[in-house]
Amino acid sequence: MTAPAAPTEVPQDAGLSRRTLGVPAITFMIIAASAPLTVVAGGVTTSFAVTGSLGVPLGFVLIAVILAVFAVGYTAMGRFITNAGAFYAYISRGLGRPLGVGASLIALVAYNAMQVGIYGLFGFQLSMFLEAKFGFASPWWLWILLCIVVVGVLGVNRVDLSAKVLGVLVGLEFLVVIVFDIVSLNVAPEGVSTATLDPSQLFGPALGIILVFGVAAFMGFEGAAIYGEEAKDPKRTVPRATYAAVAIIGVFYALSAWAFSVGIGPSQVVEQSQTFGPDLMFVFMGEHTSVIFADIMTLLFITSLFAALQSFHNAVARYFFSLGREGVLPAWFAHTSKHGAPWAGSVAQTVIAVVVVAGFALVGDAFGAAESMFGEMAFLYPVLTMFTWLTNTGAAALVLLMAIIAAAVIGFFRKDRRGLSLWTTVIAPVVSGLALLWVFVMILANFQLMLDQEQPDATTFILPGLIFAAGIIGIVWGLVLRSSKPEVYRRIGHGTEPGAYGTEVLEVVDES
Repeated sequence: MTAPAAPTEVPQDAGLSRRTLGVPAITFMIIAASAPLTVVAGGVTTSFAVTGSLGVPLGFVLIAVILAVFAVGYTAMGRFITNAGAFYAYISRGLGRPLGVGASLIALVAYNAMQVGIYGLFGFQLSMFLEAKFGFASPWWLWILLCIVVVGVLGVNRVDLSAKVLGVLVGLEFLVVIVFDIVSLNVAPEGVSTATLDPSQLFGPALGIILVFGVAAFMGFEGAAIYGEEAKDPKRTVPRATYAAVAIIGVFYALSAWAFSVGIGPSQVVEQSQTFGPDLMFVFMGEHTSVIFADIMTLLFITSLFAALQSFHNAVARYFFSLGREGVLPAWFAHTSKHGAPWAGSVAQTVIAVVVVAGFALVGDAFGAAESMFGEMAFLYPVLTMFTWLTNTGAAALVLLMAIIAAAVIGFFRKDRRGLSLWTTVIAPVVSGLALLWVFVMILANFQLMLDQEQPDATTFILPGLIFAAGIIGIVWGLVLRSSKPEVYRRIGHGTEPGAYGTEVLEVVDES
């Protein structure tokens, strides 16, 4: 056991803000990433439509249970590691620094893909809404570029400002979904049926597909650890926010999916979901409430997407910050503002978003010019490509990372359980890790279905390939750092700020 040498260069910025975020603030930011209204309107209907099963509500419960078991070891490890690059730091400390660097690049691919992909749906929905209500035709990418500016401005300001904005938006999402649930239970054309709560509907041939489509609804829940350095009390705030988010999301989605089935009717919900898709929720509310309320729901659907965009943007900015601080990426990424915001990472994520959106927009214009040839593909281009491709890739990457984290927990506590139980350090990580690995394999096996492709094409293989490519490149870069910059290599995963580095005796692991 030896203490690592002090880093040769430490950023002169003040660093991330300290003791800023409490349990409610972090919980809201986690839930914002999952976009509750978007999940109920889009995720639930997609699950019913694609799986053809009534087991969707219980599917959310099962996923919540798996993630809650995962959180046992995940949050236990967080008591001993506080780092804005959560996955990266945990895997570095549990499985070795090269794997940690590989995980960091997978995390950057995952969070950027989720964030930029959501822009595609945001731009399309806002453009269509304005044209339907005001006759104002506008390109989908215009609204994305304007949104990127707003997200970027919030990203370089105090994190509690983002938390307040997201808190309001998430609160409104919950309110409108609760109203939808009440209306659904009141309409109930086949009575308040519990058909979709029958376990036999879940534990059948469609189980794997239900979990594949349902797990994306929870992506972002693991993000509490990313805010550990900014939490008021990391050892308590982060675990409480993680468990609260899993419980709230799981229960809320399960109840709303059940209410959805009751409102449409269990015998009709699959067929109606296949017919209307994500519009089913708004069509239903337009028929049973008023057009005005349906329009309000549509606007909140759009703000739900904005909340998710901001949440994932914040996560990417902090990963860049952590990697720059520790020398894995150029030190420029570690710059923070006087308010403790990782402005360099925020700017980097903004630039990535602009470049990717511009690329899709240029290709989309070509489709638009030949709309008669491509039909629906041209009209729904940002949804069928940008949104579908990138968010599914990001979700797959995050599931893989969580499975690896479960192994990292076992590795971290292997020699010293630090007074924790066998359940916390071994059993829970093994159970959740195997379950998450199985879900990841199912995602790969059904990736064509997730992309809504009749036949596999290049994207079916290239998109998942990006995940593995990022991991391999990261591992190789970690090995290069080990031989060329041993001081940088030694502090990988340990941080360099007061409170994150140099405050505890760290074990130097032989990773040759």
